[in-house]
Amino acid sequence: MSRSPQLPCFSSSDDMSKLLRSEEMTLCQVFLSQEAAYNCIRELGELGAVQFSDLNEGVSAFSRNYVSEIRRMEEMERRLRFFAGEIEKEKLPVPADYNIPGAPNQKDLIDLEATLEQLEVETRQINGNQEALLRNFYELKELKHVLNSAGAFFQEGAAIEREQQAGILKYDEELGGTARHLSFLCGVINRAKIPVFERVLWRASRGKALLRHMEITEPLKDPATEEEIPKSTFIVYFQGEQLKIRVKKICEGLGATTYPCKEAYSERKQTEMEVDKRITELIDILKETHNHRYRMLDTVVQNINSWIIQVKKVKAIYYTMNKFKKTDTGLLMAEGWVPMSQLNDVDIALKRGTTSAGSATQAILNTVTTRRTPPTYHKSNKLTKGFQAMIDAYGVATYQEINPAIFTIITFPFLFGVMFGDLGHGFIMFLAGLYLVLKESTFIKKLKSFDEISAMMFHGRYIIMLNGLFAMYAGLLYNDIFAKSLNIFGSSWYPDISEPINKGIQYGLDPKEYGPLPSHNYSGHPYPFGIDPVWNLAENKLTFINSYKMKLAVILGLIQMTFGVVISYFNYRFKGSTLDVYCTFIPQMIFLQCIVGYLAFMIFFKWFTVNTHTAQPSILLCLISMFLKFGAPLGEDNELYANQHIVQSALAVMALICVPWMMLAKPFIERMYPRVRQAVSYTVLPRQNKLK
Repeated sequence: MSRSPQLPCFSSSDDMSKLLRSEEMTLCQVFLSQEAAYNCIRELGELGAVQFSDLNEGVSAFSRNYVSEIRRMEEMERRLRFFAGEIEKEKLPVPADYNIPGAPNQKDLIDLEATLEQLEVETRQINGNQEALLRNFYELKELKHVLNSAGAFFQEGAAIEREQQAGILKYDEELGGTARHLSFLCGVINRAKIPVFERVLWRASRGKALLRHMEITEPLKDPATEEEIPKSTFIVYFQGEQLKIRVKKICEGLGATTYPCKEAYSERKQTEMEVDKRITELIDILKETHNHRYRMLDTVVQNINSWIIQVKKVKAIYYTMNKFKKTDTGLLMAEGWVPMSQLNDVDIALKRGTTSAGSATQAILNTVTTRRTPPTYHKSNKLTKGFQAMIDAYGVATYQEINPAIFTIITFPFLFGVMFGDLGHGFIMFLAGLYLVLKESTFIKKLKSFDEISAMMFHGRYIIMLNGLFAMYAGLLYNDIFAKSLNIFGSSWYPDISEPINKGIQYGLDPKEYGPLPSHNYSGHPYPFGIDPVWNLAENKLTFINSYKMKLAVILGLIQMTFGVVISYFNYRFKGSTLDVYCTFIPQMIFLQCIVGYLAFMIFFKWFTVNTHTAQPSILLCLISMFLKFGAPLGEDNELYANQHIVQSALAVMALICVPWMMLAKPFIERMYPRVRQAVSYTVLPRQNKLK
């Protein structure tokens, strides 16, 4: 029976408080014996509860204690990259479902290093043999094509000799007027180099060498890279030994391969039969070599992911141990930050590492009192993990500050829904996120085979689901489903049209004419939920909707910013920083409400008081005149209420006063009174060792 999916939940108010603020941290000192250091750090690494500090900041990376071990791990990583490349060449499927192994002990690490070295030697030896066999195979293939093309080439050579006998070619006078027999040279050359080959031959022989070539239709590959190279067979006719030497040098320079070829047909046929026999034998040998290489890589591919993880963990262990400092007694001293809730787990892990190493010297764990600011560590679960990563991308909160990621679980999807606002598209997004959530146990097993985009979507599955849910809600408010409206409750507007409707005539609906339908335009009661569907037919739809959404964005933005400033107040109170309350929180709140808060007030005031019988003052012009027309009357047509210019002038003065208040008051007080700055800094109070 399949189990129903369980959403993340919180067992107690203490868990919620841990999510609200970062974990309480303490600075610890650890003293380890050198023979037990590796095992202890391995246990702490699997626990993941310590952030070590570098006690050798002034020491170069090449002068630290475990440089040679890190180089060993880098050599093992190089070998694993080599195997990964060979596996990719063979296109072997790498299993995605595998267990993440722990870091090996030192004995298993030596065995793993020897195994990788032996496998690399064998693989390179097989690759070398296979490359030599392939080179021999392709050379025989080229020779076969040369023999096949020789018949046509020699027919042309016979025609040339007949022309020679007819007197077209001149006799060599030094030999008593007798014609020399034509010599030839056969081979294979890259097809792209044939034009260059012709020009060089012509210039080197002064027109006394004749080149004929023929394309090879069968694809031939480079034995080293296995890339297909288009090639052609060629034959060069010439006279004399000196010209023969020149032709050979030209062939070598252009990378052409020459092959011996008999002029007699029977000899060529005999050679071709021998070549076919050797090709058949090489094919069998290549198959056996490839099968042996495949079997060996198949054993590697089953373990390569585990080996990669193990080597990375061991490298991280030695990298961490390079941060430790040797004491005069021969012990290693380390410092690191540990969550208070996991001090006992760290102590147990150190004891377990010491016992597994067989060391007689037990690890010592001490807590240290310090005035340094601890690092921020937020515990997260599968629901908060995606939101926490999004917040950390913008900035990590200071130690013990309120974690904004908890509130972002609601605020971010809600603001996304306000922006997206479509019931249909939101429902599709909600279904996609819900599917990833319900099938998360299945996808977790396949996560290692996902590409970067797919993995990112899976990690943000709760964000996608909540975004779709709030987009559906906003789509209902906007009455928008796939850019269409839903008339669920019936429109509150009714056009009073007695004559037939003409597409060329505009009809207006006047909200002043309200009463019983259909004798009036408006029923007097607004649409029960969301925007009336009649707006989808109106020509001024965009003007109305955009104005509505813009005002809504201002109101929601004010709420979001005010909420952020209020959170900062609780952070200041938690730190006991009265200076920040008076010099940061209060001026920020006043400045925000005097400008953005006043803008939201005018939006609500206009909604509730202004109607079609009165003037329609612009809220934007009112806000601009608040600063550009300071103290000047706005006029009856531009005023929302009486004495508006006096209120706006007072708000502008208060906002301007807040600027130097925010920027200068706190630095001035801290400079004049250093003790105030010292009092608001973070301090870890002296604690007794809480180890049980």
